[in-house]
Amino acid sequence: MRFLRLDEVREKTGLSKSAIYNQIRKGDFPVSVPIGSRTVAWLESDINEWLEWRVQVRDRAVKGFFS
Repeated sequence: MRFLRLDEVREKTGLSKSAIYNQIRKGDFPVSVPIGSRTVAWLESDINEWLEWRVQVRDRAVKGFFS
């Protein structure tokens, strides 16, 4: 199990800080885990699953477009 801090999440997803927190509020992005009194991180596995889900969404859209 590995934790990713915000900068790593931003780099891995290509999302800005505000986009990440907006998607969390909408329920469309993994929620962070408190790891200190004022520090949060994300599970790398949660981020990887989210990225896979985004690819699946894209693939379904492309398949529907060409059907």
